[in-house]
Amino acid sequence: MNSAAERSCEAVQDAVEDAAESRWLERLARAGLAGRGVLYLVVALLAVRVAFGQERDQADKQGALQAVVEQPLGGVLLLVLAVGFAGYALWRFVEAVVGPSDEDDARKAALKRVGYAGRGVLYTALFVSAVGLIRSSGQEAGSNDAEADITARVLEWPAGSWLVGAVGLAIVAGGLYVGWRGVSCQFRERLKSFEMGRGERRTVVRLGVVGMVTRMVVLVIIGILLVVAAIQHDAQEAVGIDGALKRLAGRPFGTALLVLAALGLAAYGLYSLAESRYRRIGTAGSRP
Repeated sequence: MNSAAERSCEAVQDAVEDAAESRWLERLARAGLAGRGVLYLVVALLAVRVAFGQERDQADKQGALQAVVEQPLGGVLLLVLAVGFAGYALWRFVEAVVGPSDEDDARKAALKRVGYAGRGVLYTALFVSAVGLIRSSGQEAGSNDAEADITARVLEWPAGSWLVGAVGLAIVAGGLYVGWRGVSCQFRERLKSFEMGRGERRTVVRLGVVGMVTRMVVLVIIGILLVVAAIQHDAQEAVGIDGALKRLAGRPFGTALLVLAALGLAAYGLYSLAESRYRRIGTAGSRP
Protein backbone atom coordinates (compact mmCIF):
# COMPACT_ATOMS: atom_id res chain seq x y z
CA MET A 1 0.00 0.00 0.00
CA ASN A 2 2.79 2.39 0.94
CA SER A 3 4.59 1.56 -2.29
CA ALA A 4 1.48 2.39 -4.32
CA ALA A 5 1.07 5.68 -2.46
CA GLU A 6 4.71 6.56 -3.07
CA ARG A 7 4.33 5.81 -6.77
CA SER A 8 1.24 8.02 -6.92
CA CYS A 9 3.07 10.89 -5.19
CA GLU A 10 6.02 10.50 -7.56
CA ALA A 11 3.67 10.51 -10.55
CA VAL A 12 2.01 13.72 -9.34
CA GLN A 13 5.41 15.35 -8.73
CA ASP A 14 6.59 14.33 -12.20
CA ALA A 15 3.41 15.76 -13.74
CA VAL A 16 3.87 19.08 -11.92
CA GLU A 17 7.53 19.29 -12.97
CA ASP A 18 6.53 18.58 -16.58
CA ALA A 19 3.91 21.32 -16.33
CA ALA A 20 6.55 23.73 -15.02
CA GLU A 21 8.48 23.29 -18.27
CA SER A 22 5.47 23.32 -20.59
CA ARG A 23 4.86 25.98 -23.22
CA TRP A 24 1.23 26.48 -22.19
CA LEU A 25 2.18 27.34 -18.61
CA GLU A 26 4.79 29.79 -19.91
CA ARG A 27 2.15 31.51 -22.04
CA LEU A 28 -0.25 31.70 -19.09
CA ALA A 29 2.50 33.10 -16.87
CA ARG A 30 3.35 35.79 -19.41
CA ALA A 31 -0.33 36.67 -19.74
CA GLY A 32 -0.48 36.99 -15.97
CA LEU A 33 2.55 39.29 -15.84
CA ALA A 34 0.97 41.44 -18.54
CA GLY A 35 -2.29 41.51 -16.58
CA ARG A 36 -0.38 42.61 -13.48
CA GLY A 37 1.16 45.41 -15.51
CA VAL A 38 -2.20 46.66 -16.74
CA LEU A 39 -3.59 46.50 -13.21
CA TYR A 40 -0.79 48.64 -11.75
CA LEU A 41 -1.10 51.18 -14.56
CA VAL A 42 -4.81 51.59 -13.78
CA VAL A 43 -4.07 51.85 -10.03
CA ALA A 44 -1.54 54.59 -10.85
CA LEU A 45 -4.17 56.46 -12.86
CA LEU A 46 -6.66 56.19 -10.01
CA ALA A 47 -4.00 57.44 -7.57
CA VAL A 48 -3.55 60.57 -9.69
CA ARG A 49 -7.30 61.11 -9.65
CA VAL A 50 -7.33 60.77 -5.85
CA ALA A 51 -4.40 63.20 -5.62
CA PHE A 52 -6.48 65.86 -7.29
CA GLY A 53 -9.52 65.42 -5.09
CA GLN A 54 -11.64 62.73 -6.72
CA GLU A 55 -12.15 60.90 -3.41
CA ARG A 56 -14.69 58.44 -4.77
CA ASP A 57 -11.95 56.61 -6.62
CA GLN A 58 -10.60 53.52 -4.89
CA ALA A 59 -6.91 53.49 -5.83
CA ASP A 60 -6.20 49.80 -5.35
CA LYS A 61 -6.49 46.58 -7.33
CA GLN A 62 -10.21 46.21 -6.68
CA GLY A 63 -10.81 49.80 -7.73
CA ALA A 64 -8.75 49.17 -10.84
CA LEU A 65 -10.94 46.21 -11.80
CA GLN A 66 -14.01 48.38 -11.29
CA ALA A 67 -12.50 51.10 -13.50
CA VAL A 68 -11.77 48.58 -16.25
CA VAL A 69 -15.28 47.13 -16.32
CA GLU A 70 -16.77 50.63 -16.64
CA GLN A 71 -14.94 51.21 -19.94
CA PRO A 72 -16.35 50.42 -23.41
CA LEU A 73 -15.94 46.66 -23.92
CA GLY A 74 -14.96 46.56 -20.25
CA GLY A 75 -16.40 43.08 -19.78
CA VAL A 76 -14.20 41.72 -22.55
CA LEU A 77 -11.13 43.48 -21.17
CA LEU A 78 -11.88 42.15 -17.70
CA LEU A 79 -12.27 38.63 -19.07
CA VAL A 80 -8.82 38.88 -20.65
CA LEU A 81 -7.40 40.09 -17.33
CA ALA A 82 -9.16 37.26 -15.48
CA VAL A 83 -7.49 34.69 -17.74
CA GLY A 84 -4.16 36.36 -17.06
CA PHE A 85 -4.70 36.31 -13.29
CA ALA A 86 -5.66 32.64 -13.42
CA GLY A 87 -2.52 31.90 -15.42
CA TYR A 88 -0.32 33.83 -13.01
CA ALA A 89 -1.86 32.04 -10.02
CA LEU A 90 -1.41 28.61 -11.61
CA TRP A 91 2.22 29.39 -12.46
CA ARG A 92 2.93 30.42 -8.86
CA PHE A 93 1.25 27.32 -7.44
CA VAL A 94 3.32 25.12 -9.74
CA GLU A 95 6.45 26.94 -8.56
CA ALA A 96 5.40 26.36 -4.95
CA VAL A 97 5.14 22.61 -5.57
CA VAL A 98 8.32 22.27 -7.65
CA GLY A 99 10.36 24.57 -5.42
CA PRO A 100 13.62 26.42 -6.12
CA SER A 101 16.01 23.69 -7.25
CA ASP A 102 18.97 26.10 -7.07
CA GLU A 103 18.47 26.78 -3.35
CA ASP A 104 20.56 24.50 -1.09
CA ASP A 105 19.35 26.05 2.15
CA ALA A 106 16.19 24.15 3.15
CA ARG A 107 14.83 27.03 5.22
CA LYS A 108 15.23 29.57 2.41
CA ALA A 109 13.71 27.12 -0.07
CA ALA A 110 10.69 26.68 2.21
CA LEU A 111 10.27 30.45 2.54
CA LYS A 112 10.38 30.83 -1.23
CA ARG A 113 7.73 28.12 -1.62
CA VAL A 114 5.51 30.00 0.84
CA GLY A 115 6.08 33.20 -1.13
CA TYR A 116 5.14 31.50 -4.40
CA ALA A 117 1.99 30.05 -2.83
CA GLY A 118 1.06 33.41 -1.27
CA ARG A 119 1.22 35.13 -4.64
CA GLY A 120 -0.84 32.32 -6.10
CA VAL A 121 -3.54 32.92 -3.48
CA LEU A 122 -3.47 36.69 -4.11
CA TYR A 123 -3.97 36.33 -7.86
CA THR A 124 -6.61 33.65 -7.37
CA ALA A 125 -8.51 36.25 -5.32
CA LEU A 126 -8.08 38.79 -8.15
CA PHE A 127 -9.37 36.19 -10.62
CA VAL A 128 -12.43 35.58 -8.44
CA SER A 129 -13.03 39.34 -8.11
CA ALA A 130 -12.76 39.85 -11.87
CA VAL A 131 -15.17 36.99 -12.61
CA GLY A 132 -17.56 38.32 -9.97
CA LEU A 133 -17.51 41.76 -11.60
CA ILE A 134 -18.19 40.28 -15.02
CA ARG A 135 -21.14 38.28 -13.67
CA SER A 136 -22.55 41.23 -11.76
CA SER A 137 -22.19 43.58 -14.76
CA GLY A 138 -20.11 46.23 -13.04
CA GLN A 139 -21.36 46.31 -9.48
CA GLU A 140 -18.86 47.38 -6.84
CA ALA A 141 -15.81 45.13 -6.77
CA GLY A 142 -15.19 45.53 -3.09
CA SER A 143 -15.42 47.86 -0.14
CA ASN A 144 -12.89 50.46 0.86
CA ASP A 145 -13.22 48.99 4.36
CA ALA A 146 -12.57 45.37 3.34
CA GLU A 147 -9.18 45.31 5.07
CA ALA A 148 -10.68 46.76 8.24
CA ASP A 149 -13.55 44.24 8.16
CA ILE A 150 -11.18 41.29 7.82
CA THR A 151 -8.86 42.67 10.50
CA ALA A 152 -11.77 43.20 12.89
CA ARG A 153 -12.77 39.56 12.55
CA VAL A 154 -9.22 38.34 13.11
CA LEU A 155 -8.77 40.60 16.16
CA GLU A 156 -11.65 38.76 17.81
CA TRP A 157 -9.83 35.41 17.53
CA PRO A 158 -7.78 34.07 20.42
CA ALA A 159 -4.35 35.69 20.04
CA GLY A 160 -5.84 37.64 17.13
CA SER A 161 -3.82 40.77 17.94
CA TRP A 162 -0.61 38.75 17.81
CA LEU A 163 -1.62 37.28 14.46
CA VAL A 164 -2.48 40.68 12.95
CA GLY A 165 0.79 42.10 14.28
CA ALA A 166 2.74 39.18 12.83
CA VAL A 167 1.11 39.66 9.43
CA GLY A 168 1.95 43.37 9.60
CA LEU A 169 5.59 42.65 10.37
CA ALA A 170 5.69 40.07 7.56
CA ILE A 171 4.34 42.67 5.11
CA VAL A 172 6.97 45.19 6.28
CA ALA A 173 9.69 42.56 5.84
CA GLY A 174 8.32 41.64 2.41
CA GLY A 175 8.25 45.31 1.41
CA LEU A 176 11.84 45.84 2.51
CA TYR A 177 12.86 42.74 0.56
CA VAL A 178 11.12 44.06 -2.56
CA GLY A 179 12.91 47.38 -2.13
CA TRP A 180 16.27 45.68 -1.64
CA ARG A 181 15.77 43.64 -4.80
CA GLY A 182 15.03 46.86 -6.64
CA VAL A 183 17.96 48.89 -5.31
CA SER A 184 20.40 46.00 -5.77
CA CYS A 185 19.00 45.31 -9.28
CA GLN A 186 18.85 41.58 -8.48
CA PHE A 187 15.71 41.33 -10.60
CA ARG A 188 17.95 41.68 -13.67
CA GLU A 189 19.03 38.07 -13.21
CA ARG A 190 15.57 36.79 -14.08
CA LEU A 191 15.35 38.78 -17.32
CA LYS A 192 16.57 37.69 -20.75
CA SER A 193 18.67 40.83 -21.03
CA PHE A 194 20.54 39.50 -24.05
CA GLU A 195 17.35 39.90 -26.10
CA MET A 196 17.15 43.63 -25.33
CA GLY A 197 18.96 46.51 -26.91
CA ARG A 198 21.18 48.63 -24.69
CA GLY A 199 18.69 51.47 -24.42
CA GLU A 200 15.78 49.12 -23.81
CA ARG A 201 17.72 47.27 -21.12
CA ARG A 202 18.59 50.53 -19.36
CA THR A 203 14.95 51.68 -19.46
CA VAL A 204 13.59 48.37 -18.14
CA VAL A 205 16.09 48.36 -15.27
CA ARG A 206 15.21 51.92 -14.29
CA LEU A 207 11.49 51.11 -14.36
CA GLY A 208 12.14 48.07 -12.19
CA VAL A 209 14.15 50.02 -9.61
CA VAL A 210 11.64 52.87 -9.34
CA GLY A 211 8.64 50.52 -9.33
CA MET A 212 10.01 48.19 -6.68
CA VAL A 213 11.10 51.00 -4.37
CA THR A 214 7.59 52.48 -4.66
CA ARG A 215 6.04 49.12 -3.86
CA MET A 216 8.32 48.93 -0.84
CA VAL A 217 7.05 52.26 0.48
CA VAL A 218 3.40 51.26 0.02
CA LEU A 219 3.88 47.82 1.59
CA VAL A 220 5.79 49.22 4.57
CA ILE A 221 2.97 51.72 5.23
CA ILE A 222 0.37 48.94 5.03
CA GLY A 223 2.41 46.70 7.33
CA ILE A 224 3.07 49.41 9.92
CA LEU A 225 -0.61 50.33 10.06
CA LEU A 226 -1.49 46.65 10.60
CA VAL A 227 0.95 46.55 13.52
CA VAL A 228 -0.66 49.72 14.90
CA ALA A 229 -4.10 48.09 14.50
CA ALA A 230 -2.85 45.09 16.49
CA ILE A 231 -1.35 47.21 19.27
CA GLN A 232 -4.37 49.51 19.58
CA HIS A 233 -6.87 46.71 18.85
CA ASP A 234 -8.43 49.08 16.30
CA ALA A 235 -9.32 47.48 12.97
CA GLN A 236 -9.89 50.89 11.37
CA GLU A 237 -6.11 51.38 11.27
CA ALA A 238 -5.81 48.49 8.77
CA VAL A 239 -5.66 49.59 5.14
CA GLY A 240 -4.75 48.28 1.72
CA ILE A 241 -3.04 50.06 -1.18
CA ASP A 242 -5.87 52.60 -1.40
CA GLY A 243 -5.64 53.48 2.29
CA ALA A 244 -1.84 53.69 2.21
CA LEU A 245 -1.94 56.12 -0.70
CA LYS A 246 -4.57 58.25 1.00
CA ARG A 247 -2.39 58.37 4.12
CA LEU A 248 0.32 59.84 1.91
CA ALA A 249 -2.18 62.34 0.54
CA GLY A 250 -2.92 63.49 4.10
CA ARG A 251 0.71 64.44 4.79
CA PRO A 252 2.33 67.83 4.07
CA PHE A 253 2.87 68.08 0.31
CA GLY A 254 0.44 65.14 0.10
CA THR A 255 -0.62 65.80 -3.48
CA ALA A 256 2.99 65.81 -4.67
CA LEU A 257 3.74 62.63 -2.67
CA LEU A 258 0.70 60.89 -4.13
CA VAL A 259 1.63 61.89 -7.68
CA LEU A 260 5.16 60.55 -7.09
CA ALA A 261 3.67 57.32 -5.76
CA ALA A 262 1.43 57.10 -8.83
CA LEU A 263 4.43 57.55 -11.12
CA GLY A 264 6.26 54.79 -9.21
CA LEU A 265 3.32 52.41 -9.50
CA ALA A 266 3.06 53.23 -13.21
CA ALA A 267 6.77 52.42 -13.52
CA TYR A 268 6.12 49.03 -11.92
CA GLY A 269 3.23 48.45 -14.31
CA LEU A 270 5.45 49.19 -17.31
CA TYR A 271 8.19 46.99 -15.86
CA SER A 272 5.66 44.16 -15.49
CA LEU A 273 4.71 44.51 -19.17
CA ALA A 274 8.39 44.30 -20.09
CA GLU A 275 8.78 41.32 -17.75
CA SER A 276 5.93 39.53 -19.52
CA ARG A 277 8.11 39.60 -22.63
CA TYR A 278 11.59 39.09 -21.22
CA ARG A 279 11.28 37.10 -17.99
CA ARG A 280 12.93 33.69 -17.83
CA ILE A 281 10.10 31.23 -17.22
CA GLY A 282 10.63 27.54 -16.60
CA THR A 283 11.13 25.67 -13.37
CA ALA A 284 11.28 27.84 -10.28
CA GLY A 285 14.89 26.89 -9.84
CA SER A 286 15.93 28.58 -13.07
CA ARG A 287 15.31 31.99 -11.54
CA PRO A 288 16.54 33.69 -8.39
